[in-house]
Amino acid sequence: MARVSVDVDFLTDLIDFKLKYLKEEIECILKKWNYTSLTAFLGHSKDGTLSEAEEDAIILTNLIDQRESLLQKKTSWN
Repeated sequence: MARVSVDVDFLTDLIDFKLKYLKEEIECILKKWNYTSLTAFLGHSKDGTLSEAEEDAIILTNLIDQRESLLQKKTSWN
């Protein structure tokens, strides 16, 4: 694998842009189901209250995982 030098400020801007996108996608899914809480939506999806929400719950979980990973990378640079 090749190594490339990149300015930390540039990478921070890219991560911030991706974090903003992930936030918008998360909000879009929650709005689609008329929820404001991630926990409530995921709980209702899991317990069957929202019978058709399984796919969106999986997507939402993946978005949350991506967000957490990016936040960890961003904080490790500071």
